[in-house]
Amino acid sequence: MASSVSNLEIRRFATRQLRRQRWCAAGMLEAKKQFRRVNGHMHLKQLSAALEKHVAETVTPRRYSAKKEVAA
Repeated sequence: MASSVSNLEIRRFATRQLRRQRWCAAGMLEAKKQFRRVNGHMHLKQLSAALEKHVAETVTPRRYSAKKEVAA
């Protein structure tokens, strides 16, 4: 009889999980309707490259100092 109780518990748990997953999926599908693309999303790679180039040309790297390093 313990085996049948265990099977019932497993079935109830699985059913609850499935219900939660369906609610979660329904919520995400509803939220998807409100998502918008960022204007200029197609040019983000070019923007990133331009920013990297600008930073490399204008920002001087910090000098490494072993004294500032803290041992863990």
